[in-house]
Amino acid sequence: MKRLLRTAAASAAILLALGATISLGSCSKSSGEPKKLYIFNWTYYTPDSVIAKFEKEYNCKVVYDSFDSNEAMFAKLKAGGSNYDIVFPSADYVSIMISQKMLAPIDKSKLQNFKNIDPAVLARSKDYDPDNKYSVPYYMGAAGVAVNKSKVKKYDRNWSIFARADLKDKMTMLDDMREVMGDALASQGKSVNTKSEGEIAAAEKLVNDSWKPNLLKFDAEAYAKLFATGEIWVAQGYAESIFAEYDAKKRADVDFFIPKEGGPLYIDSMVIMKASKSKDLALKFIDFIHRPENYAEFCDAFGFPCTANVPARDLKKGDMWYKPEDLAKCELKLDLGADLEKYNNAWQEIKVGK
Repeated sequence: MKRLLRTAAASAAILLALGATISLGSCSKSSGEPKKLYIFNWTYYTPDSVIAKFEKEYNCKVVYDSFDSNEAMFAKLKAGGSNYDIVFPSADYVSIMISQKMLAPIDKSKLQNFKNIDPAVLARSKDYDPDNKYSVPYYMGAAGVAVNKSKVKKYDRNWSIFARADLKDKMTMLDDMREVMGDALASQGKSVNTKSEGEIAAAEKLVNDSWKPNLLKFDAEAYAKLFATGEIWVAQGYAESIFAEYDAKKRADVDFFIPKEGGPLYIDSMVIMKASKSKDLALKFIDFIHRPENYAEFCDAFGFPCTANVPARDLKKGDMWYKPEDLAKCELKLDLGADLEKYNNAWQEIKVGK
């Protein structure tokens, strides 16, 4: 998903401003120095206000690093980024991380707010983590398409917009293999998890021949800024990223939609790394997130529907960039195992091909 960049310096500044003191609920070290919780999360995904409240309540310091794709996250972890306590992978990467024994089991007896999670979301999570032994759902959503209506007057609200030659070099799609390939498969009425070589080849051809020639580039980092400055007029991406960058006074110019054909669905989850040195504090953070008032604040900050937390829906105050029913035709991305190589090969042809 996607999410609000927070640096260690900013975290420290907020902690000092709050003037936190040690209390009965504190997780401080015996020396009085606040204990640190290392989080690795998507950009634009956890509000500073929620993290600041957590730091104050538990007299702790959150060190927050961000990533822009599951692949980048996983590569960093495998390269030795082992100091993180909590990571926020999507469903398919939860499965991979479980299989590679990277995660610590979740003690749900310490999660009073687990009961707030929508049973429908928990049911979907069984496809990659039965009984939620290693993961707790954070948010369920999907990438969509943002259109600058002041620049693009007429368009169909589906994936075919990327075949528009008249919008050449004014569009971007995510630099994300499963998202782009999933969009192409969904637009052709196929599963985003297909293992059929023929269907994958057809999706590759659609992207290469019809979509890619009209794109400025594939981009998962700067697309929201490019859209906000008017350099591009159509962007595949995440609503929270688009609206975080866009001038609030001009938001009526933006149409964000999840195409009617559907596409890849994501469930981003909170997992605790096996090597974490602060597992108890990590559990407190997970439980803190699912307090209804905190979850509603998170969703309000980014214009999300409260997809994963049921009681939070009654506390939500702000607008939603899309509705839960818009996700109806979206399909959860799953771990494809050895068949992922078929997608890797297709993506390589797309990225380096004609």
